[in-house]
Amino acid sequence: MTVSNVRERARPMRALIATLVLGAFAPILDTTMLTIAVHTLVVDLHTDVATIQWVSTAYLLALVVTIPLCGWLDARLGGRRLWLAALIVFAAGSALCALSWSPASLIAFRTVQGAAAGVLMTNMQTIAVRAAGAGSIARVTAALGVPIALGPLIGPVLGGALLHWADWRWMFAINVPLCALAAAAAIRVLPDDAPARGSAAPPLDRTGLALLVPGIVLAFYGLAELAEDGGPVLVLLVAAGAALIAAFGVRALRIGDRALVRVRLLRIPTVAASTLAGLVAGGALMGTMFLLPLYWQTVRGDGALATALLLAPQAVGAFAPRFFVGGLVDRFGPRLVAGTAFALMAVATVPFAFVTAGTNAVVLALVLFVRGLGLGAVLVPIVSSAYTGLSRDQLPHASMFTRGAQQLGGAICVAVVALVLQAGLAHAPAEIALHPAFGVMAAVTALGALSALRLPGRTG
Repeated sequence: MTVSNVRERARPMRALIATLVLGAFAPILDTTMLTIAVHTLVVDLHTDVATIQWVSTAYLLALVVTIPLCGWLDARLGGRRLWLAALIVFAAGSALCALSWSPASLIAFRTVQGAAAGVLMTNMQTIAVRAAGAGSIARVTAALGVPIALGPLIGPVLGGALLHWADWRWMFAINVPLCALAAAAAIRVLPDDAPARGSAAPPLDRTGLALLVPGIVLAFYGLAELAEDGGPVLVLLVAAGAALIAAFGVRALRIGDRALVRVRLLRIPTVAASTLAGLVAGGALMGTMFLLPLYWQTVRGDGALATALLLAPQAVGAFAPRFFVGGLVDRFGPRLVAGTAFALMAVATVPFAFVTAGTNAVVLALVLFVRGLGLGAVLVPIVSSAYTGLSRDQLPHASMFTRGAQQLGGAICVAVVALVLQAGLAHAPAEIALHPAFGVMAAVTALGALSALRLPGRTG
């Protein structure tokens, strides 16, 4: 095969990845912009912080609830139609958010956004892996991570600019043209993989749905609220949610491929290892990102936009590996790349267990850049490993495991470090109370290096 033939075959794949990345950029940008808009929303909608927190909580709950439905929806509609539908719903939810007239309306429309985002982000992985084939999964996964890496860099800065020169409603309205461009491109480049006419549609596992959805809602709501209040009722909610999820798992193992989520896939070593490592990676990302703004704003007294700029070195570091990490995974294997990335993150988290208000900002910028390098590299080997050797109909379920594990790990670690921080604040100022919380996150990230040992090694 000539070089020109290879390039001709690569063009459709590049167009497909660019389309998926453009579509994913809208929910990532939306989420990161909102991190600096809490005060503005409180003032403009005449409410309090506790109510506005539901703008994020409702989005998260809707997102995690729709992830388990992706396998059934993909089998029923096909990846292309499902992704387009999710994109259109997300655009509609964004437009409605921009038109919100009260806290309740904004929360309701954010729920629509979250439900669409859960499908959009999970289904994106499935479409790309199917199109790429076994030999290019790592490189494709690296490309799909571009919006995740760029979001924390662009989102807060763009959000701050919109708040300063326009209005918070534009943070939602800007998603509409992005989604329109992605939809127009998707119609042209995404493969038409709709089920053949007359083919039997898979039945919906209604019993599994009745167990899993309430379980997820109770568990994630309890974990989210534990970050604010460690009351015993919330612990009971988390326990009840975990019990329902466990009941779903037992039943899913018994009924096999008819389950809403094919839990039997966890018997495959690569899927199990990727799910475990993804759980830790999600925790390492979200737990530390919960703490870092608190350090800059509470200890050092910086504003929201200044904090976003001070955290930019981490986002820059996270973006850099996207250009070469896929090749590293192909050359050295997922185990070594993920283990090294976790180690970088752990080493770069340790200094924050000792920082003070006077710690040199340049030194911290360098530390954050190193941590970003690890963040940008860690998920590519983890996610790509999950798809090794799977059949076409198993891919959506692997996507659900990798995406769901990251969300669950993030929720758990945010709740844990929030409780550690609350305990510290009871007898020490924030400058000191943050130290053990960062220490916990350094330990969790170091455990990630151990979890990476179960990932596949070099195969070639």
